[in-house]
Amino acid sequence: MALPNCPAVSRRTISSPQTGTQKPEEIQLISSPGREELVTSPDDQHITYAGAGVDVEAGDVAVALMKDAVKATHGEHVLGGFGGFAGMWDASVLTSYSRPVLTTSTDGVGTKVAIAQALDIHDTIGQDLVGMVVDDIVVVGAKPLFMTDYIATGKVIPERIADIVRGIATGCSLAETALIGGETAEHPGLLAENEYDVAGAVTGVVESDHILGPEKVTSSDAIIAMASSGIHSNGYSLVRRIVSAQGWDYHQHLPEFGRTLGEELLEPTRIYASVCAGLVDHLNGEAHRAGKPAPLHGFSHVTGGGLAASLARVLPAGLMAIVDRGTWSIPPVFSVLTEAGGVPQADAERTLNLGVGMVAVVEADHVEKALAYLRDHEVPSWQIGTVDTLDQQLIDNTVAEDVVQGAKGVDGGTVVLQGTYAVA
Repeated sequence: MALPNCPAVSRRTISSPQTGTQKPEEIQLISSPGREELVTSPDDQHITYAGAGVDVEAGDVAVALMKDAVKATHGEHVLGGFGGFAGMWDASVLTSYSRPVLTTSTDGVGTKVAIAQALDIHDTIGQDLVGMVVDDIVVVGAKPLFMTDYIATGKVIPERIADIVRGIATGCSLAETALIGGETAEHPGLLAENEYDVAGAVTGVVESDHILGPEKVTSSDAIIAMASSGIHSNGYSLVRRIVSAQGWDYHQHLPEFGRTLGEELLEPTRIYASVCAGLVDHLNGEAHRAGKPAPLHGFSHVTGGGLAASLARVLPAGLMAIVDRGTWSIPPVFSVLTEAGGVPQADAERTLNLGVGMVAVVEADHVEKALAYLRDHEVPSWQIGTVDTLDQQLIDNTVAEDVVQGAKGVDGGTVVLQGTYAVA
């Protein structure tokens, strides 16, 4: 992990009334409203890095605290140990591939960090970060190889930074990938002392002719849902607005959850990378070895845009997925929040995962085999729908809110939501 970076601050210069020139010694570091200001003047002769708000020693302590957790994610392919300028990973394993294709994803966890900061609980947000990136590359059938992280904060508090990174390491272990590098940047004046944000990037690999996606999906395929562990990392701006409007306290116990509101909202993201990779091997491995068509055609990671928009991205144009809401009941965390906030169902469906975190698209005659594998690996799963040829008449006769055609600039397929959610 790299040490804290140079501070990022807004700044301005003040012109001298005598000459109109800018005097370097009169430069002021101006913070945002509510942030502590650091102002220099000609009388200040000794300006230090610590005086500017950057504590390098605190960064050293944070690195020492996180070191063991990070090293625990390293396997035989990680080279160079801990703390170097660059993370290194032995790519000779790729020689076992006929045509290896590298995959990558970069993401953050959005405003979920605000709840972690409000509760002063920081050891789960890292797992959320891992889930956001590794489960994006799993969608194409890739196995994650290694990950890096970035943390920006107003003040490096060693224990807090170490908690975040330990959470990332936990997530990497669950995803069977290595955390080989990262950066902790201290930004006094830009971020308040207790504020931080996190981001991560992952690199994975997949055999070229084993890539999953829209090109493999066919009509008559079945759609399998894998349960989410909670809200995961999307929709927290809506969630926080509801909590604020209701005057709720994160520490209050809610009987619907059996724990505090804050504990429910910080539930770590379920990471699907390992079980999805296993499912690919379980369903497609034998077919690949025999040179036959593979029955698992694609995955959809349910994130921004909700289930329908995420699923539409892995469907080819000309096909549609029909999803039956009646195959599952919405978990309490979603029903409590949406009912309290009066959130329209269509808005909730386009913002929250509503209990489904990952979707697999498989040939219909392999559904039971897939479900059995997922059950054996303790991932609640069920069939939620089917893929069919686009039926324009059906779409025309369906209310607009229940139809999603393409998403995020992708000229993909169509998803039609039908029925009502089951009652728990």
